[in-house]
Amino acid sequence: MKDALTYIVTSIVDNPKEVEVTEEDNEGVLNFTVKVAKDDMGKIIGKNGKVIKAIRNVVKIPAIKQGRKIYISLAETPQE
Repeated sequence: MKDALTYIVTSIVDNPKEVEVTEEDNEGVLNFTVKVAKDDMGKIIGKNGKVIKAIRNVVKIPAIKQGRKIYISLAETPQE
């Protein structure tokens, strides 16, 4: 799931080298934190949050098949 999430996010942003996805497993719940460049944050969120909702829905499909819950949060990397 992490690889799929990384692929989707890097395909959307302008700075794919700055994408960082971390995975944390807490009692069967997978927490993904996606870090992107400040300029790319709007592209990931989308208008009214539609893009991030779509990403969450796509990644949720394999999690449901495995009987797991996932959460995806966004973190912004500071721009220099």
